[in-house]
Amino acid sequence: MTVKANWNYPTAVKFGVGRVTELADHCRALGIHKPLLVTDAGLASLPMTQSVLADLQSAGLGAALFADIRPNPVGANVEAGLAVYRAGGHDGVVAFGGGSGLDIGKLIAFMSGQTRPIWDFEDIGDWWTRADPTGIAPIIAVPTTAGTGSEVGRAAVVTDESNHTKKIIFHPKIMPSVVICDPALSVGMPPKITAGTGMDALSHCLEAYCAPGFHPLADGVAVEGIRLIASALPRVMQDPNDLDARADMMAAAAMGATAFQKGLGGMHALAHPIGALFDSHHGMTNATLMPYVLAFNQSAIEQRIARLSAYMGLPDASFEGFLQFVLRLRALVGVPHTLGELGVDATRSDEIAEMAVQDPSAGGNPIRFDSSAAKQILAKAFAGVIG
Repeated sequence: MTVKANWNYPTAVKFGVGRVTELADHCRALGIHKPLLVTDAGLASLPMTQSVLADLQSAGLGAALFADIRPNPVGANVEAGLAVYRAGGHDGVVAFGGGSGLDIGKLIAFMSGQTRPIWDFEDIGDWWTRADPTGIAPIIAVPTTAGTGSEVGRAAVVTDESNHTKKIIFHPKIMPSVVICDPALSVGMPPKITAGTGMDALSHCLEAYCAPGFHPLADGVAVEGIRLIASALPRVMQDPNDLDARADMMAAAAMGATAFQKGLGGMHALAHPIGALFDSHHGMTNATLMPYVLAFNQSAIEQRIARLSAYMGLPDASFEGFLQFVLRLRALVGVPHTLGELGVDATRSDEIAEMAVQDPSAGGNPIRFDSSAAKQILAKAFAGVIG
């Protein structure tokens, strides 16, 4: 994969194999002299992470590592990171890794100069205006997975352990100033993580495309992201070293997070409480729910999905043709067909449903997403019955 590019949509993106070596230069350009490299515990000891840390230090930057982050991050992870950030006198964050490392890195930078608790900045109304924008440290994001797209997002997801609720913290300045997308960093992902993160990117593009409202910019980004994933995810599952496919997946992940500024929907509204209650992988949860939410929304999205199917070049350019494509892709990459297979307890369906309707993603569903709708989808997803 030889293509390299510089993009400024939605932020400055440095894309291409080997571009992680530019990290120290971008730190200096942003005035970061003591970066805190934030990643998850699983990545902390890997050679690529230690290499990045060593490169920063050898460039004369006072870099340190923070990795006390759970796969489904909680508020305590942010607090622990803030303590390290402040004790070390850091002046910026390099958020490195998958969704958990990226989100917590962004939140550490965001909270570094705030005086109010993190939950005061939940994505509700204009709560983001409560933050002091001058108290947000500069952020550079370096994704190592191709899924969440958090590297180009203005929000971060974290679980409030007091009520087991996933909350979205939003502020426009949480958007990293520079993103380094180096597809080579994703080569070492285990197949299950490649699959789960790839399906997460698909869910972002798909729900953004289906969300109501006029946003042709988001729609265009979303449909091309879906086309890239449809081609690249099977290839990368077959050959993890295919850098062209890795590049397409990394681009599609950023495209999904760019597009879902338009909105999300029932997949995410249900996946957030399921992840908070059962610690399930977010991308796999979205993928498990995907055909059931699509079928529920069929009457509102049928023509839109038919256009998408035609753009993708599917043999059957219809809603049914796209649904069959989703089912084939799920089977190919190892997505559980039912929520029970994912480890979700059906006896807690009512609790999940009530939490889902309160999730900010619910408002973007093409059909009204109330408690009855959530329970209907859950029942189908436990039974494995589509339609």
